[in-house]
Amino acid sequence: MAAVLYAGWLWLDGDTPNSGGRRSQWVRSWTIWSHYRDYFPITLVKTVDLDPNKNYIFGFHPHGVLVAGAFGNFCTEATGFSRLFPGLRSHLLMLPFWFRVPLFRDYIMLGGVVSSCKSSLSLSDLSELSVSQAWCPAVEDGLVQTEGSWREVRGQTGMVWSGGGGAGLRVRQPEDRLAERQTVFVVVVSSQNRLQSIMGVAMPLFHARGVFQYSFGLMPYRKPIHTIVGSPVPVVQTPSPSNEDIERLHEVYLQSLTELFETHKHRYGLQEHQHLSFT
Repeated sequence: MAAVLYAGWLWLDGDTPNSGGRRSQWVRSWTIWSHYRDYFPITLVKTVDLDPNKNYIFGFHPHGVLVAGAFGNFCTEATGFSRLFPGLRSHLLMLPFWFRVPLFRDYIMLGGVVSSCKSSLSLSDLSELSVSQAWCPAVEDGLVQTEGSWREVRGQTGMVWSGGGGAGLRVRQPEDRLAERQTVFVVVVSSQNRLQSIMGVAMPLFHARGVFQYSFGLMPYRKPIHTIVGSPVPVVQTPSPSNEDIERLHEVYLQSLTELFETHKHRYGLQEHQHLSFT
């Protein structure tokens, strides 16, 4: 009987992830999130004030396998997002696949998670949402740490010109997160690409530490995660941008991300010879 009732609820509530979600400030403020923050620990670093009368898209690099930093910073108040950026309301974008998982979908929406489809992003202009929102897309993680450099996949431009139906200014926000990938060790196998093409979501194999030992397990390593929010890149909304427009804006964004990385890398243990390179 319970399964039938919940199936009816899913049918009635199926479009909620695409129409703003079901964000709960009470859930975001639970005390347990402070312990979650302190486990790694996670810090959110503000470098510039953001105008609460504008909308922002935060590019998140890298989000890692567990998306630990994105969840702690933008789905809870443990790192003080609302205090650091008053007037902004954060929503984390996730692949539509996760909103097909019973109960889990309802849980993540309470933290402000919504679907990564275009209609979700367009909702940042709806008048009934009383405050601007910081949309933080947890895009496919393309940042790989190698000896002497950090490499990022260059070709992700889909978020640069999204949500073209609304009015006003969208600002793309460079954001760099150091040490996120060090929280787990990823095992890459050839079948993962095939699984991703079938399911629409990457399912990596990984291991980290255990509860009482540090050599093997599924608990993430206790590595500090520093999320640094850079200066916004102004974007003039264009209903039908050309490929040249997109590439031009993408170049500006990559340059801003590089400058953010170079400015802050020294205080987080990186050496002068380590640079951000795009492939």
